[in-house]
Formats: sequence, C-alpha cells, structure tokens
Amino acid sequence: YFLCVHKQRNRTMIASIVCGGAGYIGSHTVYELIERGHSVVVVDSLIKGHKAAIHNEAKFYLGDIRDEEFMDRVFRENQIDAVIDFAAFSLVGESVNEPFKYYENNVYGTLKLLEAMERADVKKIVFSSTAATYGEPENDIIVESDKTNPTNPYGETKLTVEKMLKWADNAYGIKFVALRYFNAAGAHISGKIGEDHSPETHLIPIILQTALGQREKMFIFGDDYDTPDGTCVRDYIHVTDLADAHIKALEKLFKTNESGIYNLGNGKGFSVKEVIEKAKKVTGKDFKVEIEARRSGDPSTLIASSEKAIKELGWKPKFNTLDKIIETAWNWHKDHKNGYED
Repeated sequence: YFLCVHKQRNRTMIASIVCGGAGYIGSHTVYELIERGHSVVVVDSLIKGHKAAIHNEAKFYLGDIRDEEFMDRVFRENQIDAVIDFAAFSLVGESVNEPFKYYENNVYGTLKLLEAMERADVKKIVFSSTAATYGEPENDIIVESDKTNPTNPYGETKLTVEKMLKWADNAYGIKFVALRYFNAAGAHISGKIGEDHSPETHLIPIILQTALGQREKMFIFGDDYDTPDGTCVRDYIHVTDLADAHIKALEKLFKTNESGIYNLGNGKGFSVKEVIEKAKKVTGKDFKVEIEARRSGDPSTLIASSEKAIKELGWKPKFNTLDKIIETAWNWHKDHKNGYED
C-alpha cells in the first residue's frame, strides 16, 4: 500500500496504494480502508493474489515490486506518503525446500520497494512480518523483546527485512512499523472475501475443505510435540483484526513518526486437535483425521503477547474467539467451494 494523507471535513483521510492488496490479508485491509472512507490503490502481481478479491473502489496496478520502472511509475502517478507492504511468499515448507526463491522475492523485493520509496522521498512503511521470526520460543507467551531465531527460511527472510528496515530508518529516515502476526484466520464478516490459497496450507481452510467433502481426509503433522495433546499450539487472530492493526500502525507513524515492532495475536493458544473439534461443532460435520510425521521447521507452540500493540497502537481484537473466527471462515468456504473461481 502506498498512502496519501490529507484533510477533509476536519479528519485525516488516507489515499493508499497496497502492495499485495489482492492477497488474503492485503485484500481485507483494503476493505477496511475503503469502509472507513479512505481511497486505495492496489499493487499486485497476481502470482498469489486474486483480482476478484480487490475492492471495486480500489485503483489497481498489475505488476511486481521488483520492477523499478513499474514502481517508479506507480509513485509518480499517485501522491504517496506511505507504504503498507504485504507482498511476500509465505509457505513455510516451501521455503525450506526453496530458500533462494524466498530470499529473492521477500528480501530483494522489499529492498527494491525501499529503493523506490527513497527515490520518491516516501518516508513511512508498515511491514507485514510474522511470528516465525521467533522460531522455537523460549517462553510460553512471546513478547517483542524475546530472542529471534527462525527455524525456517520464511521466518528468516522476514527477520532480515526487519533488520533492513532498521538500517533504512538510520540512514534514510524511513520510519517503519513491523507487525509480527501469528496465525491469520477467518474471513470478512460480509462473506465477500476470504481465504483462497493454491496450494492451501493453512489449518482452518484445510479443515473446512475436508468438512465440505473436498478432501477425503485431513492430516495432523505430528502428535509428539511437547504440548498437552501432542499437537502444535497456535494463536489464531482474525484477518479483519489484523487489517485494523495495519491501519492503526499507519496512524501511529503519522502521529509519532517513530518506528516500532509489534506482536498481533489473541494471547491464547489452541492445539490442532482443539481447532478440529471446534470446527466439527461449528460446521456440524464429521470427517476423517490421520496422523502424519512432523513437518520440517514447525515450532511446537506460538502464542503472542499483544500488550504492546494494545497500549501503543490502541488496537484490540474484536473477533477474538475461535468460534467467531471459524464461523466467518465457514461462511466464506461453504459459499465459495472453489474460492474466487465461484
């Protein structure tokens, strides 16, 4: 996203361009911006995103942030004061098998974006980071000051970008907010947009696809972790709450002009088995579940402390129960069995 701020009727308005705005979290952020009266320009290569996910009031540019000529044109054609960056590959397993692909896209892509910002004299960016920067946590509840030691290239590339942002701030005065979010889940309350990945690797949509009969069975990857029931524990955060946090982070940059890093989660973890049982209750469906071997690079437990974001950003999750998260996801999936192809 690239964002312009101006005054209208005594309130701050943001005109925005969004990097990765056709993706899952990016598209929900676009909706939130527009629903709050802001105007938005979306930049997306559509390698992973969906054109149908883009709000019809957003201006759309098809292109890659690694393309200097393209990005210079986007900045030139729009009054831009800030960037929100969602453009990245995010499959943990794939990153382990193809680390060069992740460094080239996630790190080099953000480098080219920052260079374009510097040429355009744009000094503010909100960056989508991840809890994968922590790796295997030392504490049950993770705070921003905890040690970062990623266990997969995806998390490593995001941490590398965070460090690059720190030095860009030091050298060029580019102020940033990096948001380390935990497991994004759910769908827009309207049911208009939701989660559609190919291949799908996220737990909740895989469960719901199995409930719909699109998968014969689902697999739990490892039941021998050091957790109460042996399966991985994760902190699930609704995608609309994440979108709200990006907007609040942007507002903080304009208000304080100070950089920062924040966790975004609900502060409560659920195991894979617990999520499956909750989904069965929400959907009223039963389905077959089998245990497989662990996946490489999966930490056993990731739970966030979001106290810093709540205090400094004025952010608070609204869709903060697992029931609500799964209900909104179910509303999307049962009406979009083939994702945006429907």
